[in-house]
Order: sequence, then C-alpha cells, then structure tokens
Amino acid sequence: MSYPAPDPTNSAPSLEPDDLEAHIRRKLTRQRFMHLVGADLTVITPGRVEAELTMGEQHQQQRGFAHGGLIATMADLVAGFAGVTLMPDDHGLVTSDLKISYLHPGVGQKLKAIGWVLKAGRRLQFCEAEVWCDDLLIAKASATMVVIEPS
Repeated sequence: MSYPAPDPTNSAPSLEPDDLEAHIRRKLTRQRFMHLVGADLTVITPGRVEAELTMGEQHQQQRGFAHGGLIATMADLVAGFAGVTLMPDDHGLVTSDLKISYLHPGVGQKLKAIGWVLKAGRRLQFCEAEVWCDDLLIAKASATMVVIEPS
C-alpha cells in the first residue's frame, strides 16, 4: 500500500500524538454511522488516518461483494477524519464532493481504508482515500471537504 505523505505546509494542531488521538476519539463519539457499520479508526496521525471493518453478511450486496455504499462510506470516513486531524477543536468538516472509482469487487474478510490530506486550506480541504479488501486495492477516492467555522 502506498500513499503520499501529508503536505508539510499544512498547519496541524499542536498536539502530541496521544493528545491528537484522544481529540479525534472524542469527536468519534458523535460519528454514529461509523459505529453502525462497525468501522473503527486504527491509525490517527496528523493529516492521515486508517480505519478497519470486519466484513459480515450485513455489509454485502446481492452477489456477496462489499456493498458500494459501504466502500464509499469508508473512503469518506477516512478522508474526512484525516482532515479533522489538522483542524482546531472548535471547527468542523463536511464533505462537499466525493468521487470514487471501484477497481475490484470487495470479496474477503476485512476492509481497510486509508485517507490523507493533499491540501488543507482555510475553507476547503482536498483529500484522497484508498479502500482495500484484505490485500487488494478495491477503490480510490478523492474528496473536497468544507471547513465549518464556529458561529
């Protein structure tokens, strides 16, 4: 698996690695859909996150492949939370657009999604994501995220 390193010109919050993970995990408590599908963030670093999900029948479409909506959800999740790692605590982030290309059917035991920030701006963040099923890259995505400033 390969992915570019986060843009070093992005200004990440000045948090130690353990503090950053605690900060993101606190925000995850409100991410109900992620918990509903059974995903969990496994790696949290500035500008990059990973999530995993153990596949079950509830995640499959009629042919037994991982449902495309689930794959898009995983890509959106990691792209968005990669962006959140670079933002102050009082800011939010929502997806403006998500473009996903499905490369292979998701047949296997575990989905792993990797997301990273290409460019973080004051109003927009440009992110990418990959979704893997076991050891096969099954989808690539790009996303534009909109920064929500406090009222």
